[in-house]
Amino acid sequence: MVAHPLSTYRLQIRKGFDLDAAAAVTGYLRDLGVSWAYLSPILTATPGSDHGYDVVDVTRIDPDRGGAEGLDRFAAAARADDLGILIDIVPNHMGVAEPRENPWWWDVLRQGRASDRADVFDIDWDFGDGRVRVPVLGSSLDEVTAAGELSVDLEPAPDAPDGVLRYFDHVFPLAPGSVTDVERASGDVDARTVHDRQHYELRFWKDEAAELNYRRFFAVTTLAGVRVEIPEVFADTHAEILRWISEGLADGLRVDHPDGLLDPGGYLEQLGAALRSTGRGSYVLIEKILEHGELLPSWWETDGTTGYDALAEFGRVLVDPDGQAPLDALDVRLRTETGTLPAQDWHDLIHDTKRMITETIQIAEIRRLVRGLRPAAPDVASDFTDEVLHDALAELLVCFPVYRSYLPAGREELDRAAVEASDRRPELFDAIAALVPVLADPAHEVSRRFQQTTGPVMAKGVEDTAFYRYNRLGALTEVGGDPSEFALPVAEFHIAQAARQASWPRAMTALSTHDTKRGEDVRARLTVLAEMPDRWEAALEEFRGIASTGHGPFDTLLWQAIVGAWPTASAPLPEDFAERLHAYAEKAAREAADATGWWEPNEAFEKRMHALVDAATGAAAPRVAAFVAEIEAFGWTNSLSQKLLQLAGPGVPDVYQGSESWEQSLVDPDNRRPIDFDVRRATLAAVDAGFARGDLPPVDATGDAKVLVTSRALRTRRDRPELFSGYVPVTVVGEAAAHAIAFDRGGALAIATRLPVGLEERGGWGDTVLLRRPGTSVDVFTGRRYEGSEILVADLLATYPVALLVSEEES
Repeated sequence: MVAHPLSTYRLQIRKGFDLDAAAAVTGYLRDLGVSWAYLSPILTATPGSDHGYDVVDVTRIDPDRGGAEGLDRFAAAARADDLGILIDIVPNHMGVAEPRENPWWWDVLRQGRASDRADVFDIDWDFGDGRVRVPVLGSSLDEVTAAGELSVDLEPAPDAPDGVLRYFDHVFPLAPGSVTDVERASGDVDARTVHDRQHYELRFWKDEAAELNYRRFFAVTTLAGVRVEIPEVFADTHAEILRWISEGLADGLRVDHPDGLLDPGGYLEQLGAALRSTGRGSYVLIEKILEHGELLPSWWETDGTTGYDALAEFGRVLVDPDGQAPLDALDVRLRTETGTLPAQDWHDLIHDTKRMITETIQIAEIRRLVRGLRPAAPDVASDFTDEVLHDALAELLVCFPVYRSYLPAGREELDRAAVEASDRRPELFDAIAALVPVLADPAHEVSRRFQQTTGPVMAKGVEDTAFYRYNRLGALTEVGGDPSEFALPVAEFHIAQAARQASWPRAMTALSTHDTKRGEDVRARLTVLAEMPDRWEAALEEFRGIASTGHGPFDTLLWQAIVGAWPTASAPLPEDFAERLHAYAEKAAREAADATGWWEPNEAFEKRMHALVDAATGAAAPRVAAFVAEIEAFGWTNSLSQKLLQLAGPGVPDVYQGSESWEQSLVDPDNRRPIDFDVRRATLAAVDAGFARGDLPPVDATGDAKVLVTSRALRTRRDRPELFSGYVPVTVVGEAAAHAIAFDRGGALAIATRLPVGLEERGGWGDTVLLRRPGTSVDVFTGRRYEGSEILVADLLATYPVALLVSEEES
């Protein structure tokens, strides 16, 4: 087994698709051309969790996902099919939604600071007067107790020898000695009195925004932060994971959300040392979002990121820059019409959405920062009121330009934030100036916590809010992307790929993930709109004439989602399509927090929103299908192009489950739906048989052409890795040269089509020629041979909009 993957295939492991089900598809992955299987988290998670990021027991593999024996069987199957294994791990947090399912959290609730696990979780005990604040109540504690909704059950259990406190389905342990012998003997136990003796305090669920005293994953109260920076906690949380490596059950790890950790670089160093101690070492990737132009810290012990930065490059190079002005104008008109015209500047928009996050769901975290100033900088704490310090800290968080810094590196990011924050809020200038030296000193706990807080503000304010408000072109609002960058010139695309090859050749690249807002082929179809903005404006007006929410910008978002995810113009809609759109519409609207929201839904708006979906999939369906028919072929071209750019380009390409065919999912949980691998296996077999006969699948709604491109590119990469050892842009000349992207990876030469609408309007490739070194090559997608140093692109791309050439003797 090679020390790193040549490609990966992500499998979502859950109860409905467990490790044994995964073992059954390893042969298919081998046939597809995959190098390593890539598993979502497999440690024991909250019962019913489909994603696995809410781990409740780090000491064992989830029985619902197959347990330890299931991993043994999967690993055996993977090895038999020459596959490596990459597994997702979650060091930042643990699930606490159902306390009894998490034995460590349960023990902390039962014994408080005396628990052996009290140091595992990042709890501010002093702020809670020695108690953990648990926001699960439907109203205030006084109202809950007055209504008799709290009850005490004194029946002993192995994990609760003193009994439990119940609130509907919520169960919490009673602390040792918290019920007196007299109360126990009489059976006369007052639930409120008992509650007040516990090491936890049940609170109204809305208190989570301001009164919480434990660190969370972003704003998810049911995911409690873990202190892996403590050596004993690291050892206890990673013992099972290291067993997988030492016993040869896994070859690599994907680290979820390292930016949430106190010291990501230090964690990776600790992880690297632990992996080396197994005698096997490991391939390590990190889920790190890089902002536009940001570089991954070079000193980290990692092979690279999970590829959101690459995803943005593959998409932007296919976008027509000429579409920006008309789509901007359409956006302004719709916002003016709706009466909600914000600043058009993307950075002003995200300033406002990030500020909203600091004023709502991140209040508790900022209050903890204010409390941390007292021991770190008593003079600063005494010179300003808590309100001013809170405001200044919030503004610095809002203006922070990247996910976080890693002091002492990244001081310049803090300085940039301070300049912008002072410009925007001059009345806070003195407070900001006083705070910066404290926040720049990593010796202070408040400085370290500030670095942990910038990420949640960025993620919730940008990805989970602004991305649902900035709607001129949905293909641009994707994780890892900067929507203010409308298009990427081909020359800059080449620079980015050459840099990846030089600096991070083992980093993952991605097109779809379990976290993307839209599947790769939804984005590819929506990219077409940039080439025909006037036609899109006319279509949107037609659609809005049929059904509208009354909110122009959200209408744009929703109608784009409908058009992008519409399976095909040539077949009836699947039975679940309307249901999927309703779920997407609700999530998108509430995440935008503009016309409606999670905490206080606007019933009237949401009624109009759901009526729009009903109309789109009902009376308006023929008109939507007619528009889709106009653009879907161009979308297919974009899909195959970006797929080739990823699969042939530098880095380690990941194929998200099912995306070897058309991937038209929307945001989670839609993109985590089960995959029918029997259908995938049969399709691949049919494509292989047809190819052997010289019968190539057409580019159509079946997705068979994408299966062909994916499998041939993956197999070539696996079987001839020496052909993918470099990166050199390849010259294309002629009247349609701007519609091509070509590069040589060291023997494998890829060419892809861009801007297909404009290409058709100009009448095709004409005299456009690919210039390359002389020789005889074979296109792995068609089997056709080409000779000489000049190849007519019209001949090369006569069947498919992409080609992958290798020398004849190496085909």
